Amino acid sequence: MITNDVLRSIRYALDLSDAKVVEVIRLGERDIAQPDVAAYLRKEEEAGFAGCGADVLAAFLDGLIIHRRGRMEPRPGQDKKPETRLNNNAILKKLRVAFELKEEDMHKVMELAGISVSKPELSALFRQKGHKNYRACGDQFLRNFLKGLVLRLRGPQA
Repeated sequence: MITNDVLRSIRYALDLSDAKVVEVIRLGERDIAQPDVAAYLRKEEEAGFAGCGADVLAAFLDGLIIHRRGRMEPRPGQDKKPETRLNNNAILKKLRVAFELKEEDMHKVMELAGISVSKPELSALFRQKGHKNYRACGDQFLRNFLKGLVLRLRGPQA
């Protein structure tokens, strides 16, 4: 999925200003300027549009977790692994953690988007790659999840 779309959806769902988005990205240990964020939030056809890199989105999602849940102290012997590749499954996992969504909450979010997902289908998205029941999260699933999350957080718009 296009990282700009994810950033725009979450910003809209939480009603964050550009300055707040910059602050959240900085919590994710990435320094960024406000004009860069404004460029990421523009539509592709608008002048001044810039593609949001996966590293910026990863920093935003990590910062969102810290912003909403607080900074977690590392356990002894546990090093923070740098994000190797941000895919839809990783985005979904980070959003689940940031919004403290349990399995039943995930199902409700998907129902708000008009999608029915079984428990095994949902749990397969959170498995480690290489697990026999692992399933890659498609762009359409992530789009619908973001749509349901917006409806959950902001309510139906008239």
